[in-house]
Amino acid sequence: MNKYVERLYNGLIKENPTLVLMLGMCPTLAVSTRAMNGIGMGLSTTAVLILSNLVISLLRKAIPDEIRLPSYIVIVASLVTVTELLIEAYLPSVYDALGIYIPLIVVNCIILGRAEAYANKNTPLLSVMDGLGMGLGFTVALTLAGLVREILGNGSAFGVRILPESVEPMGIFVQPPGAFLVIALFIIIMNAIGIKTRQKKLVEGCDGCCASCASSCPKAEEVTK
Repeated sequence: MNKYVERLYNGLIKENPTLVLMLGMCPTLAVSTRAMNGIGMGLSTTAVLILSNLVISLLRKAIPDEIRLPSYIVIVASLVTVTELLIEAYLPSVYDALGIYIPLIVVNCIILGRAEAYANKNTPLLSVMDGLGMGLGFTVALTLAGLVREILGNGSAFGVRILPESVEPMGIFVQPPGAFLVIALFIIIMNAIGIKTRQKKLVEGCDGCCASCASSCPKAEEVTK
């Protein structure tokens, strides 16, 4: 797989920051009451991720190790301030819905984590793709969680009523416990997919003699006899 495409794949699936790495859970639980809120927060974080990864990668050899983390915070805080002002000016409804969680992007562990783990060690283009992949993975997780919670809790999707009026919405899904339930369901699905994928990798190409299969493959028993 092309290394740039791999960064996108990792962020969306293999290393999804919310559903696999369990990062950025505060905004995930707080703003995912509606699908549009998830898109707004996700895309805002994606923009900051891409730009912060780019700037940090460009300056990685110029920033002394002693002030590395404070420098990251200054860079991220500057980008978040610009993003917040743009959202307030051009998307006031999104700004009102997200509220305090926009400036709190500064301390989102996804952004600081990628800056330290990836952008600080790789080229600008790879760092941009990493930020894009992680941001899109975060956006997808937030949007799906918001969509499920909105449908079950309000009977609507993206603000449009889709369930009959006779169907009583389950209000718990727009409350904090509903966020935990929906995210837990997604994580169960991701874990199930991961388990199946791992089992497939263990079986394909195995001659029955590998350490992982030694206790379960019939062929391994024949070899040991």
